[in-house]
Amino acid sequence: MNKYDVLIIGAGIAGLYAAMQLPESKKVLVVCKDIPWECNTFYAQGGMATALDENDVPLHVSDTMAAGAYHNIKEAVEILSRTSLETTPDIIAKGMAFDRAADGKLLYTKEAAHSVARIIHAGGDATGRYMHYFMMLQNRHKLQKNTLVYDLLIENGRCYGVKATVNYEPTTIYADDVIIASGGVGSLYAYNTNSRTVSADIHGICVEKGIELADMEFMQFHPTVFVDTPFARKLLLTEALRGEGAHIIDEDGERFLFEYDERGELASRDIVSRGIFKHKRNTGKQAYLDFSMFEAKWFEHRFPNITHTFAGLGYHFPKDKVPVSPAFHYANGGIKCDVNGCIPGMEGLYVIGEAARTGVHGANRLASNSLLEAAVFAKRAVDHLLGREHQQIKTPEFEKDYGNILHKENDKSYKQKLRQVMWEDIGIIRTTRGLLEAKNLIYDMKNHEIGRLLQLRLNTASAIVDAALARTESLGSHYIESE
Repeated sequence: MNKYDVLIIGAGIAGLYAAMQLPESKKVLVVCKDIPWECNTFYAQGGMATALDENDVPLHVSDTMAAGAYHNIKEAVEILSRTSLETTPDIIAKGMAFDRAADGKLLYTKEAAHSVARIIHAGGDATGRYMHYFMMLQNRHKLQKNTLVYDLLIENGRCYGVKATVNYEPTTIYADDVIIASGGVGSLYAYNTNSRTVSADIHGICVEKGIELADMEFMQFHPTVFVDTPFARKLLLTEALRGEGAHIIDEDGERFLFEYDERGELASRDIVSRGIFKHKRNTGKQAYLDFSMFEAKWFEHRFPNITHTFAGLGYHFPKDKVPVSPAFHYANGGIKCDVNGCIPGMEGLYVIGEAARTGVHGANRLASNSLLEAAVFAKRAVDHLLGREHQQIKTPEFEKDYGNILHKENDKSYKQKLRQVMWEDIGIIRTTRGLLEAKNLIYDMKNHEIGRLLQLRLNTASAIVDAALARTESLGSHYIESE
């Protein structure tokens, strides 16, 4: 029997930091769907929020609560901020090189809806890929790529492992403990900033198993994304640009966001996204991100990734302005768990990172809290797992499953249709009529001959639309427009 002490599903920051906390004496397997760097961590630009010191904790908590429209679970937010005083120094002590000033002090930046500059970054605007590379080097456990999980092995309230394809071959992987660190739901949306591997499969399995998803109506849209590319993953323009002073203007050069919030570009993401969406819809004018106030040498040093990526598309920053649109960015909701990543009523199964709903983000995530959340709750889940009494587990035999067809021939066209419906009807601005139409369309697709993976996507899409219909008043990133 192919059995591990701990199986971690996902090799982003949550999965890798969990692996870093597990001793070498444990038999651990980390799996990822594709290549390890094809994950949302790799594409994270802005940085990682962290409390500056004990005095900053209450302020960080209040900023997070305000951005989350006070729908957050305060205990989780306090744990997030306070634990950052342990996890951030730990990550630095292990060798992670965040950007520093000439005198060696850490450089902090400020982003929208933060009261103070408390965001550390690496490689200018390449924090995610620097942290990911660092944690890959730190990982002492087996990492297995091309592993697509399509079922959880659950019996009598306990998880015993997963069914997966490994290099396209069906395989059963058993484990005493399984940690879900599989990320969010980005590939459900036509316009998104997520890795192509982030497609809500595990959420869909949870729906099937009766494991509760919570706060699924709260899908966050990033306001400044370059969507004029043929790829599903659109090009993010980090919030740190606006934190450093970039403006959002229309074709006439007007900074129109002050009509929607007195903070203008520095309002929370939900407000800025709706402002851009409504202004474009009401006036027909394109929105642009304007960097012309920056000095060229400084800009390239601070934002090298953006400078070089867009140079390849013919843009010369900071001289040129770039057209932007909101796009799906982050799932505030997810698999319901407690502050240790434990799933209610389920033994041997944890969830961390974007896949989890700890209650830390509420109705709208505060910028740069995501990398911090991944580290903090990965540590807590592993602490809980290692602190538990472990009895000898007798694993039941699960039947081999070779008849599960993951893809069927019409899946691709249905998938595109679903992504369009999610964007148009379950996106930035919603109406009851649009949500009901989306619900019927999803139901109709479920009744066609479809593959396993599309079925799982549709399960998750159903959970999002049902949650959106159940919340009849606007809150945070869930915005219902009266018809």
